[in-house]
Amino acid sequence: MPVVKFTSNLKRFYPDLTPLEVSGETVAEALDQVEQNHHGLKDYIVDENGVLRKHVNIFIGNDMIKDRQKLADRLADTDEMYIMQALSGG
Repeated sequence: MPVVKFTSNLKRFYPDLTPLEVSGETVAEALDQVEQNHHGLKDYIVDENGVLRKHVNIFIGNDMIKDRQKLADRLADTDEMYIMQALSGG
């Protein structure tokens, strides 16, 4: 099963956040399972239209996902999916 891993910045809001095994075949399905386990977390990742937020990146292994709109990138059983929030400021 694919494993979803999170940036430590999200632990500020979800202190019990740990890597999560999911059975989804796409990034969108994996995020739905993340939401089931951590209610409200998906709102930090995607906007109200389900599009990946501007300052969030998702990687499958070492590769950034290509579909930021529908999150249709495929996941294999051995994949690790990383959710990262970009930091900004001055």
